[in-house]
Amino acid sequence: AFAATERAGGRLPTLKPGFAAAGYDPAAAAPAFAGAVASLAILESAAAGNGAVNSLAEGSGVVRRVPLLVRIGEQPYPGLAAELLRVAQGASGYVVKGAGASGEGASGGKAEIAALRIGAAVVPTDGSGSLMLYDSGSLAERFVPAWRILDGSADPAAVSGALVLVGASAAALQDARPTPLSAAMPGIEIHAQLLEQMINGQVLSRPGWAPGAALLGTLAGGILLIFLLRSAGALRSAVVAGLLASIAVAASVLAFMRLGWLVDPFTPSLAVLAVSLLSSILGRLKTERDRRQVREAFSRYLSPVLVDQLAERPERLALGGENRELTLLFSDIRGFTSFSEEMEPQALARFMNDFLTPMTAAIQAQGGTIDKYIGDCVMAFWNAPLDDPDHAAHALEAALEMRRALAAFNAARPERPPVEIGIGINTGLCAVGNFGSEQRFDYSAMGDAVNSASRFESLSKLYGVDIVVGEITAERCRGRFAVLPIDRIKVKGKARPVLLHALRGGAQMLADPGFRRLAEAQDALLAAYAARQWSDAERLAAKLREIDPALAGLAALYRQRIAAFLSNPPAPDWDGVAVAAGKQG
Repeated sequence: AFAATERAGGRLPTLKPGFAAAGYDPAAAAPAFAGAVASLAILESAAAGNGAVNSLAEGSGVVRRVPLLVRIGEQPYPGLAAELLRVAQGASGYVVKGAGASGEGASGGKAEIAALRIGAAVVPTDGSGSLMLYDSGSLAERFVPAWRILDGSADPAAVSGALVLVGASAAALQDARPTPLSAAMPGIEIHAQLLEQMINGQVLSRPGWAPGAALLGTLAGGILLIFLLRSAGALRSAVVAGLLASIAVAASVLAFMRLGWLVDPFTPSLAVLAVSLLSSILGRLKTERDRRQVREAFSRYLSPVLVDQLAERPERLALGGENRELTLLFSDIRGFTSFSEEMEPQALARFMNDFLTPMTAAIQAQGGTIDKYIGDCVMAFWNAPLDDPDHAAHALEAALEMRRALAAFNAARPERPPVEIGIGINTGLCAVGNFGSEQRFDYSAMGDAVNSASRFESLSKLYGVDIVVGEITAERCRGRFAVLPIDRIKVKGKARPVLLHALRGGAQMLADPGFRRLAEAQDALLAAYAARQWSDAERLAAKLREIDPALAGLAALYRQRIAAFLSNPPAPDWDGVAVAAGKQG
């Protein structure tokens, strides 16, 4: 044996075998050394072979590969195990198969070794002519102690017909190396394992396609996870990532055990898991960004509770517009134009802020969405962007709360004239979503039901009531609120008449006997009016005012109509329906 060294100088070992090359020059691919520490000349000259004992330690110091061929200068030399196998077979030399020979692949034209023919054995190697150690760990049965040979107690059968390596295993001689399965294996046993591998044909190999396959698998797994995260979510994607990593490890283990292939499962597995983790982090950041955007966009429209719900489930928000049944509310200050002309701009701004704040709070307390403020007008709706199955009732509750808030607002400024508002409420199908331009848009509702709600608000002044409710809204809340039918009208552009109602109160007023008398009188008034029984209708209008003085304006409207019909009777086909040509002033 001899040891090739990085330092030049000294006597070079005697080369015993010859070399033949098939394909690339083997000397160009073998591990290169500058010099060697040769055996004693007397031993070297008597030996049938001469081989290098060098091994190749990985970055961690673990011996995983041992060269079967080394190069000192430009001269190739065999490794010790390869040389022992050659001498045992009586072969005169080696045939080095380079990449590109006999169908072997080359790596971009670079000189590589594919296999080494040693007598009858063809040993596959890596590109540098090294053999991967198929480590079994240190085994006691491989050793026969020297002292048993010397005192004659060793069984001759233990070495009969075997290739025998004579060397030291004592730890003090410092010829121990870490291997994959042993913390300190004697160097002589590493060469013994190499001989076993070559004789039994149980060699490990790392296929040249393995890195490319690992890269393709990593890319495919990463792309799959990216798409899964968009549709299946982070949890399922993590499960898939774990499954892919498990498949990679299982495939690597099977390839190792069945085929002797070394295929790295950890790099693609870690890459896939890293993609999953990174995608999850990015997905989480996107979710947080979406939530922040939802909060910023809807904090102006919704109550904080609804904003939190929408931020937790932003998918419930359908951007771009959708058709939904909404209940809409319009509120306006009566006589605001003349009222505002008497105030300085700064005082008007303070007044509007003080007024709109409790009105907005009343709407949001019932889950309403503030659509917009138009001067003194407030537009709101229910059942978007979050579902609200009881949206009609919540709108009526909000209107009653606005009435109470207005009373408190007026009580807080006794030195000023009281503020009066009109409220119109309607239920119907609308288009709701983000509308506007690319530069600016708002979350809003559009449709005929919106226009009707606005008209109902303007009609509240005509009927002398503060809250006018459409027919569908009143029907949805029948038996839960004190609503009073006040008139059948045809809104401009509509063929079917609508029965308007006045919202007088909640469930407590509905149960009051006084309201029942009021409702009976109003029903009788509408019936007599539609039947052209003018005297009965006029009497019932007076009775209506007596029962509830707050309805004096409504009673006066019917008395005016009755007086007009007495002097100018309606057409024969008149059915008691009034026509609302447009918004009232």
